[in-house]
Amino acid sequence: MLEIYNSLTRFKETFKPLHEGHVGMYVCGPTVYGDAHLGHARPAITFDVLYRYLLHLGYKVRYVRNITDVGHLEHDADEGEDKIAKKARLEQLEPMEVVQYYTNRYHRDMAALNVLPPSIEPHASGHIIEQIAFVQKILDRGYAYVSNGSVYMDVEKYAKDYPYGKLSGRNLHDIIAETRELDGQAEKRHSYDFALWKKASPEHIMHWPSPWSEGFPGWHMECSTMGTKYLGEQFDIHGGGLDLIFPHHEAEIAQSCAALGHESVHYWMHNNMITIAGKKMGKSYNNFITLEQFFSGEHPLLSKPFGPMVIRFFILQAHYRSTVDFSSEALEAAEKGLLRMQEAYQRLLKVQGDKVQSTKGIDISGLRTRCAQAMDDDLNTPFVIAALFDSAKAINTIPDGKATISEADLKELREVWKTYAIDILGLRLEEQGDGDESQRKAFHGAIDLLLGIRLEAKKNKDWGTSDKIRNELTALGFQIKDTKDGFEWSI
Repeated sequence: MLEIYNSLTRFKETFKPLHEGHVGMYVCGPTVYGDAHLGHARPAITFDVLYRYLLHLGYKVRYVRNITDVGHLEHDADEGEDKIAKKARLEQLEPMEVVQYYTNRYHRDMAALNVLPPSIEPHASGHIIEQIAFVQKILDRGYAYVSNGSVYMDVEKYAKDYPYGKLSGRNLHDIIAETRELDGQAEKRHSYDFALWKKASPEHIMHWPSPWSEGFPGWHMECSTMGTKYLGEQFDIHGGGLDLIFPHHEAEIAQSCAALGHESVHYWMHNNMITIAGKKMGKSYNNFITLEQFFSGEHPLLSKPFGPMVIRFFILQAHYRSTVDFSSEALEAAEKGLLRMQEAYQRLLKVQGDKVQSTKGIDISGLRTRCAQAMDDDLNTPFVIAALFDSAKAINTIPDGKATISEADLKELREVWKTYAIDILGLRLEEQGDGDESQRKAFHGAIDLLLGIRLEAKKNKDWGTSDKIRNELTALGFQIKDTKDGFEWSI
């Protein structure tokens, strides 16, 4: 029996892949019946950072992120109307038309957030045959039963042989007490049994033939099936949101043990929730803000538009296992922090190193180690950001003539920033603002020209022209800083 971890505490000390040099990682992806919101962004960014870090450590990673496009029901995991089918019915579209539309939009949002695409992105609807075969294995081993054309997991029988509830820390007695009776569950032996296959009602527009009925797979079945299909009967990491621990991931463990005789997942990782006013942000609570609304600013809770990198930075400022409470003020603070990082990196690219280290040289020793130790400590991205900010303070003293840096230290500092801020955290620090690249260059060139004229005016002691340029640009929102080598500016 594989040992289960709820998180990778002290990552490099605890993480031992099943196959040397290779890592199999499965992450629960979106249910594509609506636009992605901030709650979708957090797991995408969390496991993108893990993916990037595993690659940085030299592992060959097969990253599987599924698309749920069938079997995800409303009200309960086993009852109600399929969300995609409902959307298709209301908008008079084909279900796969709904799926394709929102999948395309999800991919667009993920690209804007600089989330790397997975190695494989399987759709539940494309693996119906495999899911039927997986259900049959569970039936053959006696841990499921057929009732009125549907197939249910016999949780009580399973719990006699395997520890049901081990991931969530619940026992069967607690689960029984917490399970509510819903209409249409009379065909189950027990209310807590969950569907492996559901017989479709006549009005249900998404259904497939099976040995038991014309129907569709249960929500939990897709991940057990596609995870083992692409990563093997045992694989390294399974990730998702904290709200998926029960019942979804608990059901996955039960399905794998029931079908295969053993657990499939070595390490479980869960990111915590995004909350708004202390309540989970999500479509089921109708309190979500889509990523498109963040980017446009068109939502009453937003004071302004916020770019994709601000959203990414906002999420990375907190540890992935901690709750993040949304507010427009918190995003504004994240925007300022990101701007400071962008300015520090731009300044780092411009400064010149001394061939010989002077007595005023800054000390960057230990920065790479601090960043590595933070990532090894359960992907502690806030500590990485803090370490980079500390080095930014030193970077800022160089243009002012208060310190110098050797060419060797400058090269090391640039490499550390690129490795941790850009390659691992995935922040686009080269970019400041949106727009066409040619327009951006023209804009920057115009400001540099104006400030060059101002610099020349200062040399000629033409204080009126110098002050006029500075005051006008400041009134427009620019920050002008004189340095020993000339000037710096930001917005």
